[in-house]
Amino acid sequence: MADLRDLDVPVVAAPMAGGPTTPELVIAASMAGGLGQLAAGYLTPERLASDIAAVRDGGTDTFGVNIFVPEAEPVNRDAVARYRDRLLDYAASLGVELPAIEELGDDDDRFDAKIALMCDERIPFVSFAFGCPSADTVGELRRHGCNVGVTVTTEDDASRAAEAGADWLCVQGPDAGGHRSVFDRRTDPPTQPLDDLVRAVIARVDLPLVAAGGVSTRDRAGEVRSLGPVAVQVGTVLLRTHEAGTKPAHADALADPARTETVVTRAFSGRPARALRNRFTDEFSDAAVAEYPAVNKLTGGIRRAAATDPDGINLWAGSGFRDAAVESAADTIRRLG
Repeated sequence: MADLRDLDVPVVAAPMAGGPTTPELVIAASMAGGLGQLAAGYLTPERLASDIAAVRDGGTDTFGVNIFVPEAEPVNRDAVARYRDRLLDYAASLGVELPAIEELGDDDDRFDAKIALMCDERIPFVSFAFGCPSADTVGELRRHGCNVGVTVTTEDDASRAAEAGADWLCVQGPDAGGHRSVFDRRTDPPTQPLDDLVRAVIARVDLPLVAAGGVSTRDRAGEVRSLGPVAVQVGTVLLRTHEAGTKPAHADALADPARTETVVTRAFSGRPARALRNRFTDEFSDAAVAEYPAVNKLTGGIRRAAATDPDGINLWAGSGFRDAAVESAADTIRRLG
C-alpha cells in the first residue's frame, strides 16, 4: 500500500472539483515529487475512469482520487424553493431558466459506482470530503490496496474517521479556499486556526496528517509541517498554473488588485465555501440555504451563463490567494516543498 510518508516532496495538490483539477495538473504534481489528486465530484464514473487513464498514460501511478460522501440529511425543498424565488430576477437577467423544484432533490453523485471504480483500478490514494465513509467502505477500499484518507475540520470528526479505519487525515483549517469539509452541511464551519486544529487532532488520533488551509508560501508550509503533519495540501496557489483548468475570469480575479477580501458563502452550492467577494456573494449569501446538492444544481445555469463575468461565478480562494503564480504546477509544488 502506498504511504504519504514516502513522498519526495511533502506537498499534496488539493482535488478541486468543477474544472480546476485536470489530469495534467495531477501528473505535474506527482512527477514533481508530491501527490496529485483527481476530483471525482460532479463527474460521471465514465469520465472519472477516463481521467484516471489519462494520469496513468502520463507516466505516474502515484496519485489520488477524492470522492464526495453523500449527504446524510435529505434536501429541504421548501427552503430551496425560497432561495430559487430569490434568484429568479438575476437568472432572468442572464437569460437563464432555473430548474424546477421537482428537479432539485437528493443526489449521491454515483457514490457506489465510484467506490467500485476505485477498487477495480486499485487507486493508490482515495480521499473523502463532506463526510466520513462507513467502515465497510473503508475496509473494501483497503482490501483493494487503496490508502484511505478523510478530510476533517474538527477533532471530533478526526476521531470518527479514525474509528472508521482511515489511514490518514487531511486536516482542513478555516483559511482554505473552496468548500469546507464539514460533515454536517447545516453547521457553521469551524474557525479554529489550522495550527491549533493540528495540535488538537494529533492529541486525539495517531494517524499521518496532511494539513490544509491558507498554506501558500514555503515558510508557512515549513511552519505547519513542523507541528507534525507529514505533508501540506495546497489548492488556491495552483489555480493560475499552466496545467490548471481554472476559468480565465477566476484566474484573473486572483491577481486583480481590486479584489482584496474573501468570504465564506453558501450562495453557490448550499455548502460553506471560501471565495473572493463579488456581486453574487454580496447579493445572495444572506438568502442562501444549506441545501447541497440542490443549490449547486440550482445555480449551475447561472454560473455557466456568467462564466466570463467574475462577479457572477464562484471565485474559490483561500486566504493566500495573492501567492498564486502563473507557472508550472511542478514549480509550485517544489517551491512549497
